[in-house]
Amino acid sequence: MKPERLVLANLPTRIEPLRCPDLKYLLYLKRDDQTGSEFAGNKIRKLEYAVKEALDQGCNTLITCGGIQSNHARATAAVAAKLGLSCHLFLRTDQRLHPQGNYLLDELLGATIHFISADDYRNHRQEKMEQLQAELTNGNNKAYIIPEGASNAIGTFGYYNALEEIVAQEKQLGITFDTIVCAVGSGGTYAGLVFANSHHQFGKTIIGVNICDSAEHFKQVTMGLRDGFTEYLGETFPLNDEELHLIDGNVGRGYALNTPDEMDFIRDFARKTGVIFDPVYTGKAMRGLYQAIQTDHPLIRKSKNILFIHTGGLYGLFPKAEEFKF
Repeated sequence: MKPERLVLANLPTRIEPLRCPDLKYLLYLKRDDQTGSEFAGNKIRKLEYAVKEALDQGCNTLITCGGIQSNHARATAAVAAKLGLSCHLFLRTDQRLHPQGNYLLDELLGATIHFISADDYRNHRQEKMEQLQAELTNGNNKAYIIPEGASNAIGTFGYYNALEEIVAQEKQLGITFDTIVCAVGSGGTYAGLVFANSHHQFGKTIIGVNICDSAEHFKQVTMGLRDGFTEYLGETFPLNDEELHLIDGNVGRGYALNTPDEMDFIRDFARKTGVIFDPVYTGKAMRGLYQAIQTDHPLIRKSKNILFIHTGGLYGLFPKAEEFKF
């Protein structure tokens, strides 16, 4: 059975049609960007499970990591403040920046910031978090480490639960989504959807659009999370590579880096639909889905009703203002 969770996000998030004048498809959006103003985005679903585990273990401090504009780090800081916990964030940056976007919110929420270089982040972030955990754990104090994106076994239950939520909404809406698409940046959101789909045999095609690393990397991440997930669940289920569908080729310049075409897409999409995507995750992912539809990609070709999960990230737009052309 599923582990217990905290109730923090505004759920269920609504599903709405998205009329795109230059597409033959009527897409639908799952508005997980509206899970809460401080929590906004997909990360809070994972944190509902991870932080519940931290509290059950008697922890009063949360430690996590991410880029300087990490949505996950900001959501963790917000949860900590709401629950009266201390919060330490290891934020990746090679230069000190003026607080803005998510980083500004981290400061407002009272998180203790530890800046870490890109090289140290890549090679030593876990070591540094564990060292801090050891320093902070004494007497009545105990620290809990949440990995990047809360994309670990306990965190995947956030989107296992989300797919169950979607299936319940289908009945209310009188529509069945044969294809569900999300951005993939650390793997936990995608893995949770895949696990729920496989475990419940919902028969949906779950497609991830990787915005960093490679499709093969995230297949390995997903399969790597499966054992821990099933241990929590208390039962196993078959899962193989053939159930893992990723659309590669949308990484661009790299994580949190953008091309002019990507920024133009976000601007033009907002003007056509009134929906705003972020430059790190959803902007790249929706652009990848658009291109897949336009080129009749094999994964999309047989789709009738496509649901795109808007995983948030709005605050990450503001530090990118100068990259837009107006």
